[in-house]
Amino acid sequence: MYTRFFKGFFDVLIAALVLLVFSPLFLIIWVSLSIANNGSAFFYQQRPGKEKKVFKILKFKSMNDKKDKDGNLLPDYQRMTAIGKFIRNTSLDELPQLLNVLKGDMSLVGPRPLLVSYLPLYSVEQNKRHLVKPGITGWAQVNGRNTISWDKKFEYDVWYVEHLSFLLDVKIFFMTLKKVFKRADISASDNTTMERFVGNENPNL
Repeated sequence: MYTRFFKGFFDVLIAALVLLVFSPLFLIIWVSLSIANNGSAFFYQQRPGKEKKVFKILKFKSMNDKKDKDGNLLPDYQRMTAIGKFIRNTSLDELPQLLNVLKGDMSLVGPRPLLVSYLPLYSVEQNKRHLVKPGITGWAQVNGRNTISWDKKFEYDVWYVEHLSFLLDVKIFFMTLKKVFKRADISASDNTTMERFVGNENPNL
């Protein structure tokens, strides 16, 4: 009942309220990033959603597009701007995804939408993460985020899908707030982003 009728309603209601309350901050970040990134404040990327339906995710752009002499993008840590580092550490870079929630592409809580290129690499069990809408935050994010392995992250995602409930979503929501205020589990070791997923030894599992 909750998943079919009420989860989507709560998603839209809360997303709209948060966007309304944080609209001044949204505007300040937008202008600041436009200046820092020479006009580009947003990051767009194709991501798979529920039933692997691809949609365009929206985030604040924390890195500029500076390239080396050969035309290749510089490493993440060299392209991270001061304002970009701030919004990444405070998770404010995720704020525009509330618009994805309003569009119906995402939920507030669910497995994080990953790269489209990962789709052929998932095992049968891991593919269960696409049975629900992806979320801005999820069970894996409040249990380690970028500090845990891919296997553990997918294990948490599937566990969430199999145990989805209103109380679990509420628990994850408040655990997320705690993580954000503590700025916990932002990066994996010394990397700005999580290492790429390269697949499983046995994709039939």
